[in-house]
Formats: sequence, C-alpha cells, structure tokens
Amino acid sequence: MEKINQNDVSPRRKFLQKLATGTAALGIASVITPFQQAHAGLMSASNDSSPDEWFNQVKGKHRIVFDATGPHEIFPFAWPRVFMITNAATGTPENESSVVVVLRHNAIPYALPDNIWAKYNLGEVFKIDDPKTKKPATRNPFWQPKPGDFIIPGIGNVAIGINELQESGVLFCICSMAITVNSAKIAAKMNLPADDVKKEWASSI
Repeated sequence: MEKINQNDVSPRRKFLQKLATGTAALGIASVITPFQQAHAGLMSASNDSSPDEWFNQVKGKHRIVFDATGPHEIFPFAWPRVFMITNAATGTPENESSVVVVLRHNAIPYALPDNIWAKYNLGEVFKIDDPKTKKPATRNPFWQPKPGDFIIPGIGNVAIGINELQESGVLFCICSMAITVNSAKIAAKMNLPADDVKKEWASSI
C-alpha cells in the first residue's frame, strides 16, 4: 500500500477543501451546480461533466467566494468587481484573480433568463425590484445590462452584469436544492407539475 503524505496538498486542493468546508457549514454541500457562459449549458450530476474540471479554473493568485443568499440590491455583483479592481490597483491583473459567486436561496433568479422571470413573476415572488422601474422585476436586471444601467456616484458606469463579470473571469454557480424547492413551490401555486417547472428552470440556466 502506498503511503500518502497528508501534508502534500496542492494550493488548489486546499482552496477546494476550504470551499467544501464552508458550503457544508451552510448546508449546501453537494447541491451546487456550476454554470459558465450561456452557451456552455448546465453542468450537473446528470451528465458527463466533472465538477473538478470546473474547479480547475479556480487557480488565481488571489481567490475569493461570494455567497449570495438573496437579492441584496447590487452587492452580489458589485463586490466581485470591487475585488478585482482592488487587486488590479495593487498589481494583480484580473487573470490572476479567481472569483466564485454562489447564487443560492433567494438569489437563484439571477441565474435565469428574462422569459422565466416574466412567466413565473420571479420579481414579485422573490421581492426583487427592477433598478430602472423600481417595480417588481419582469426581467433579469443583471443579465446583459445596458450601459448606464448601473451608475455609482463618484465612479460612473460600472460593469457588474453577470455576462460582464464572466468576461472578466468570474465564475458563477447555483444551488440545485434551491432550484428544486422554489420551482416546486411556484409550481404548486400555479397548479403545474413540479418536475416540468424544475426541468424548464434547469434547462434555462
């Protein structure tokens, strides 16, 4: 039997261990489904994609995970940008910073497209107002926002759309358990089959 040196752990493995420990403490271990660019589709236990392949992208000099449990205005998307700007100001470019944003609990609508928001009234259900109209959102305000949608006093327009953050290397993942529970709740209210609603949401990510 080969003896394994427990101290011989790669930096990436240490990071993954810390991430696993943190998610376990939050009660979401093994239920996080990562997603990348829109064309990449859904990676889950139902296909051949390996979660380790996705985590292999987390290899920057500076690494951080932002855990978004609810809408929290612009902050789930502003803080990743602030992290990268701060590191760039101290000599670490974007491609050397690894950022992961976990969308779970009441933040899961941000992983879904406009047609799902409109069809299931996600803005009203999850109490998410559109930054432009100040009314319950009927679209995903953080997917492909227009220039000027997010203006910060003293700074100006900020690129905090999900697609803009992805272009800067930010990785997003969504809690599969939250998708399962919330799609079932909405399905019950609308008298729709829970499995059908869940499949529609999952395929739309």
